[in-house]
Parts: sequence; C-alpha cells; structure tokens
Amino acid sequence: MANHNDYTPGNMDIRTQEKTFENFMWFVSRGAVLVICILIFMALVNA
Repeated sequence: MANHNDYTPGNMDIRTQEKTFENFMWFVSRGAVLVICILIFMALVNA
C-alpha cells in the first residue's frame, strides 16, 4: 500500500486539468451560442 504521508498540498501539477477545463468551457460556450443562433433562425423562418 502506498504511503500518503509525503504529500504536501499545493504541489500537484494541474496544467493538464486546467487546459482540459479551458477546452471544455470553450466547447460549451460555442455550442450554446450555436444553439441560440439556430433557435433564432428557426423563429425567423417560422419553422
């Protein structure tokens, strides 16, 4: 079993997690804008 006594808070490298979250937020925000634009277009053409 691993010894967890040598862990000190704040020393973990989280650059990968930060980049993943940044990409996720970019995708979600662009997706939301796309859905809103599609809904507005549908409303304008009386779909």
